[in-house]
Amino acid sequence: MAIPSQDLEVPSEGGWAWMIALSGFMANALTYGVIRSMGVFYVEFVNSFHNLSSEVSWIASISIAVLQFASPVSSALSMQYGARAVVMTGGVLVFLGTLLASFGNSLVHLYLTLGVLAGFGWASVYSPTMATIPKYFIRRRGLALGLVLTGIGLSSILLSPLFQVLIDIYSWRGALVIISAIVLNLCICGALLRPVHMLQDHRHGQAQAENHSKCALFLRKLTSDLDLSLFWNRGFVMFQAANLLVCTGMFVVYVHLVSHGKNFGLSSYEAAFLMSATGLADTGSRFLSGWFADLKLLTPLQLVALWSSTTGFTMLLLPLGKTFPGMMALGVIYGLTTGAYTTVFFAGLADLVTIERMTSAMGLSMMVVGFGALLGPPFSGFLRDLTGGYTVSFFVFGGLTLAGTGIMMCIPSFFTGTSLPCRMKKSGNLPHTDEEPQVPSTLMRLSSMDQSMDTSKTTEQYTLSS
Repeated sequence: MAIPSQDLEVPSEGGWAWMIALSGFMANALTYGVIRSMGVFYVEFVNSFHNLSSEVSWIASISIAVLQFASPVSSALSMQYGARAVVMTGGVLVFLGTLLASFGNSLVHLYLTLGVLAGFGWASVYSPTMATIPKYFIRRRGLALGLVLTGIGLSSILLSPLFQVLIDIYSWRGALVIISAIVLNLCICGALLRPVHMLQDHRHGQAQAENHSKCALFLRKLTSDLDLSLFWNRGFVMFQAANLLVCTGMFVVYVHLVSHGKNFGLSSYEAAFLMSATGLADTGSRFLSGWFADLKLLTPLQLVALWSSTTGFTMLLLPLGKTFPGMMALGVIYGLTTGAYTTVFFAGLADLVTIERMTSAMGLSMMVVGFGALLGPPFSGFLRDLTGGYTVSFFVFGGLTLAGTGIMMCIPSFFTGTSLPCRMKKSGNLPHTDEEPQVPSTLMRLSSMDQSMDTSKTTEQYTLSS
């Protein structure tokens, strides 16, 4: 079936493109923003079910891990059925997971609802939404992505105190019912994702029409997205090993910071505002670190190591802040460093793989982040149950984060400042400039769409360069 010509219009980066950016902003706020703010519920779960902190921590770990592990699957589904349908379906899954969690009488029930069901819904929302943003923006792509990602930090500022108010008024069960109605707005975010097709999307549709086995096509696409041959790249393997250690420690603070504050006598609202301040710092640092990276004083890999090391040192200092001002100061510093790390992470990854393999590298990186999210918070909760506080936990995971930085500094290109694409270009392994370049970010317009299924005829192509 030919793609209608009006769907191949090149977006003008105005008008509806900014509605797409708004959709991405809200989607980020209602995914990672909600997950981060769920820490205020964990104390309630411990008191309600009389379980250990390590057992309650598995709720956040499972939801984040499912979100990360299912991201390649949701990306493949969005290519088959469109981002709009997948995101709206994901919104319904998050709604059902949160609503059903309010009826829970055991942690296993919460594992399955808030963890698995809502986690897969969030995965169905996040990856397709973030993949749609670059299709609508070329010249202002960096600005659009920066604005979209601020939804995580800004929502962390607002949602933690809001959730605490809802718990105080309606109990944690009533609060989850209200939150389920809030996250249902993800369906509106999906409805705003009007599709725009690039040339490679059109070719993919032709290949699908020629292949009678949709199941085989889907499986082939899914396996091609997971380019496991990347693990033969020594720099990539070392980078992911470092990423695993850093992310294992990074999620611990976001999950247990509220409980840590309450252990030192902070009120419920003071602990919630502590998380809000951390989220505000995270938001601001995403812009500041991007500006600092543009100065090119350090290579992307060196910037990743810089921010991961400062994150590790901040975690080591967290137990020293025993008052509300001290915890607030350290929480702000921690938010600044983790937000900066998130911003420069993929730039560092691009230094290690070619642009053609970047999509696969990103998917595998997200799976590694999922392992970190799955391992860190439960083990931190176990240490809390063993020692009665989070001091040992912060020391251990701060040390792991610094160990990850050490591994990163052992990557061969770390001190040379030469990326893999640059080395390939110098050695002549990249395609010559007289060959037709394959630029993923270039949008194409096709004419003569009534002849699109006739492969023997020539199709005019107009390229809008970024």
